[in-house]
Amino acid sequence: MGNHDSSHLNTPTRLTGAEIIWATLVGEGVTEVFGYPGGAILPAYDALRKFPIHHVLVRHEQGAAHMADGYARASGKVGVAIATSGPGATNLVTGIATAMLDSIPIVCITGNVPSKLLGSDAFQEVDITGITLPVTKHNFLINRAEDIAPAIRHAFQIAASGRPGPVLVDITKDAQQGKAIFDFAAAAPRPYRPHPMLRVEDSALDRAADLIRNSKRPIILAGHGVTESGAMEQVRALAERAEIPVALTLLGLGGFPASHPLNLGMMGMHGESWVNQAIQEADLLIACGMRFDDRVTGSLSTYAPKAKKIHIEIDPAEINKNVKVHAALVGDLREVLEDLLPRVPGRDGQAWIKTIEASKGAVAVRDIKNLPDSGHLYAAHVVHDLWRITGGNAIVVTDVGQHQMWEAQYFHHEHPRSLITSGGLGTMGFALPAAIGAKFACPDKEVWVIAGDGGFQMTAAELSTIVQEKIKINIAIINNGFLGMVRQWQEFFYDRNYESTPLVSPDFVKLADAHGLPGRAVRTRTELAEAVAEARNAPGTFLLNFLVEKEDSVYPMIPAGSALHEMIRRPGKNPLVESADDN
Repeated sequence: MGNHDSSHLNTPTRLTGAEIIWATLVGEGVTEVFGYPGGAILPAYDALRKFPIHHVLVRHEQGAAHMADGYARASGKVGVAIATSGPGATNLVTGIATAMLDSIPIVCITGNVPSKLLGSDAFQEVDITGITLPVTKHNFLINRAEDIAPAIRHAFQIAASGRPGPVLVDITKDAQQGKAIFDFAAAAPRPYRPHPMLRVEDSALDRAADLIRNSKRPIILAGHGVTESGAMEQVRALAERAEIPVALTLLGLGGFPASHPLNLGMMGMHGESWVNQAIQEADLLIACGMRFDDRVTGSLSTYAPKAKKIHIEIDPAEINKNVKVHAALVGDLREVLEDLLPRVPGRDGQAWIKTIEASKGAVAVRDIKNLPDSGHLYAAHVVHDLWRITGGNAIVVTDVGQHQMWEAQYFHHEHPRSLITSGGLGTMGFALPAAIGAKFACPDKEVWVIAGDGGFQMTAAELSTIVQEKIKINIAIINNGFLGMVRQWQEFFYDRNYESTPLVSPDFVKLADAHGLPGRAVRTRTELAEAVAEARNAPGTFLLNFLVEKEDSVYPMIPAGSALHEMIRRPGKNPLVESADDN
């Protein structure tokens, strides 16, 4: 950390561009950054010792972007990743795209070759602003020291305001080596002014209130925007006052408590059957901070055909993009709901709620935890037991695939920011680095990685980062010897032609041991509780390798492009229910 003097935040001081990078980050409240040094960013690394910022050395730059992302999702603050030019910068791209598609505020700072070499195909030169243009909210190429502070401050504003997202600041080596006056206050961007369209007219609010008042079968669709805008209480108030059941998107989980009697569960491709059925029967959908993604709607031509739609959304580009709506309320979800709530009268929704309850029927009768132990270890058992043992109080960071859907179905999230997962891009390898970022954001919280044997291998090198940083994370690998979700598609839609999905993995317990980390394999449900207790009680990171049933599938499943009610159900002969219901 070195000696540091933060007085230059208040008085203009002459600094090198490299020092200005860190001084600006300190001014923005940054305490941790995730990065990897290299030639074009070396001046910045040389200056780091003078500033109170903790740098986490990753093992691959994709890990840096995912750590910044996990940090942002867990804390609600802007995450920061640092890399050098060329391959360092291009290795960030997948993580930047992950943040872009899930609207996560991160700032990535990259070095570039000296400005006189730009465009000359110099060593480790690549046009990273050109490459990242489609997957950033904005990006900057800075080649003068005096432009560094304004660009970084503006980047933070852009990343966090409106619909959040990633911003890249590319700084040439000579800009880092040059000198300029650093004046933090003078570098402030102009105050953020929302888009002129972000004004909700009274007439639109009245129209929305009328639609709610006149509906018999309404449903609230709660998305990621509920957490992003901090609108948990307002959504709950709307649901309770008008007795409207709430369905959640994958990234919406936790934005409305799982135990709340009006919570229906997750909608969409692997959502609960009764939730999708209810959406198809609804006469009104109130979409709160969600974008009608294809995984949520299935075939658009058959989506909720009887329903009028109210869409509350901060990004005007999402209105009428996929689904035509009858009332569009463009603005920050929390603010819009505060304007809408006084107009919404109490109403009796019991008849509709009872109809939905009845449709659960046999699906929800047999609770997974009461099933006889057949000697087989199912992934659903693992996730359900993890939820039970932790009391649902952990931050769970998942990778992408079957285990991600089982987590969404069987781990019941009460609190916002308790599920961290890659939704829009579906990035394998996300879990381990994102969990490291989440742990830095919330050092006192219990953090669990739930990953598949495929995704885990993509970023397993970050185990070394965990050891170097001496942090405590619990790792659960759901190991079925396949690229499970791809195998499931092959089973359902490609005549069980398991081409390139059987997967050879290292012995993950030995891999952990090679990093100096303890671990154990779990083969039966009877040893599960003891193994989880051992992991939780270990002083440092602990890895559990759950050897689960190889050819189990996630049910229900709506085939891509099919209607929401056309779902594949779990075959009757299988002992596992398709429901995550716990009542």
